Order: sequence, then C-alpha cells, then structure tokens
Amino acid sequence: MIKSIFKGLAAYKDSLGLISKLKLWKYFAIPMAISFFTALLIGVSAWGLSDNIGALISKLWIWEWGAQTVAMLSTIVGALIIIALGLIAYKHLIMAFSAPFMSPVSEKLEAHFYSGVHQHRNTSNAGQLVRGLKINLRNLAWELLLSIPFLFLSLIPVIGIAATAILFLIQAYYAGFGNMDYTLERHFPYRESVNFVKRHRGYAIGNGIVFMLFLLIPVVGIILVLPISVTAASKTTLELLDQKTVYPDDYRN
Repeated sequence: MIKSIFKGLAAYKDSLGLISKLKLWKYFAIPMAISFFTALLIGVSAWGLSDNIGALISKLWIWEWGAQTVAMLSTIVGALIIIALGLIAYKHLIMAFSAPFMSPVSEKLEAHFYSGVHQHRNTSNAGQLVRGLKINLRNLAWELLLSIPFLFLSLIPVIGIAATAILFLIQAYYAGFGNMDYTLERHFPYRESVNFVKRHRGYAIGNGIVFMLFLLIPVVGIILVLPISVTAASKTTLELLDQKTVYPDDYRN
C-alpha cells in the first residue's frame, strides 16, 4: 500500500498544467466559492463555540487551584475539537455539492487521455448531485465513527502523537475517496465504487494527504484544494481503470 500512496501523491505534479492545458478553470469557480464560504463558516463557528465547549470541559476539573489555566486550555481544546470535526464535515459538504461541477472535469480528462477507449454510463447533473450526497453522507458517518475515538486519544500525551497521525490518515482516505468518485460515478454503481476504492485505498490516501495539507495554507489552500486534488484523483483513477478491462462484477462482494 505504501507504493500506492506514493503514486497517489505523484499524480499531483501534472495537475496545474492539465487544468490550464484543457481550460478547466471555468468549472471550478462555483466549487471554489463553496469551499471558501464553508471554511469561513467553520472558522466562525470555532471562534464562537470554543468558549462554550471549553466551559463544559473545564467543569471536569473540580479543584480551585489551577482553575484559570485549565479554563484557558479547555477553550483551546474546544476550538481544536470544533475545527477537527468541522474539517471532516467540510470535506464532505464541498465534495457533495460540487459533484455536478467536478464530474465534467473528470470527463474532460478522460476524453483527453482515453478518447474512445473507455465506455461509461451517462449521468445527469441531478444524478451526480444525488450520488455525491449519498457517497459523502456514507463517508461522513464512517469517518466520524472512526475519528472521534482517535480525536480524544490525540489529547493524551505520547499516545496522542500516534493517534493524531492515524486521525490524519483517516481524513486523508475519505478525502481521496470523494475525489476518486467523481470518475467512478460514470463507471460503477454506488456499491461497486465503494469496493473499488477499498481495493485501491493507498491511492485514495495519497491523494487525500495533499488535500489535507492544502487546507493548512490560509485562504489560498481552501480555494485551490478542489481543482488540484480532483484533477490528480481523476488522472489516478483513470489509470487504474485502464490497467485492465474492469466490470462492476469485479467489485461486488
């Protein structure tokens, strides 16, 4: 899987060039706006609710000595919890609502690299949106289920380092999953797409690692994260599909 992760990372090197060459920037205008305002909403929520969550956490400290220090640290922890959960929700919100705009990008890339080679299903904008909501709601539920225990473990000294790394990889996997599905939705039904990504989870993690790192870049990162990561994921997914003739039956349980 390590090799697959590095291949998922390597796909990013051609992203900006492909976007410019194929004149894809016009498809990203609305998704970039969705990304920016969703991130802004999460930031405002973290600022406004951190005191409330911090107050709840500080109540666990029943002693008077050190109460002010605990209250301050609890506020910081509260903000970090909101941001961590907000990032999870952020990914899936922007991926779901950007589906009608991202699918044409993947289709343009497929036409560029594999014109007349791949046969795929015809899908509508409404179908792409419904599919995006279904996939991302499913992924959101699983990601929360897996992430919340590691989120709390990350607050424990020493253990927290490993827990934070695992939490990051979980988020990366589901970010890459969503990016890959913009291509898979034309080739596979819902269940077969889920199984496809499971079999190629290293590529999803590699794509998602860069996606998550982009979010650490103020403003620019949240604006450019979708164009670059979706282009890289589409290229990777198309290469995987082209390795051999793939049928939905190959990815049924």
